[in-house]
Amino acid sequence: MSIYVGNLSYKVTQEDIITVFAEYGTVKRVHLPTDRETSRPRGFGFVEMSSDAEEEAAINALDGAEWMGRDLKVNKAKPREDDGRGGGNRGGGGGKFARGGGGARY
Repeated sequence: MSIYVGNLSYKVTQEDIITVFAEYGTVKRVHLPTDRETSRPRGFGFVEMSSDAEEEAAINALDGAEWMGRDLKVNKAKPREDDGRGGGNRGGGGGKFARGGGGARY
């Protein structure tokens, strides 16, 4: 299981997160996503702890708590859903078979 932590200050570090969550158990992993283009933090992260009981204790204690000037949103992370955009090939067609109307016909 993983914990979603939202509404984080953009100044927060992995060490900050570890310090806060360590009060509720052993922190195994922290992931703070950054924007691909700017490399700036995105304002949320994910925390994995050693047991479900530790994660539940952290969620119960920290959800809605004020930290670094913000009210945290802390809950169980939901599995990533397929948004229909697919992945990988982002190219624009081409080749022998044209899509849609217009364009050359082969």
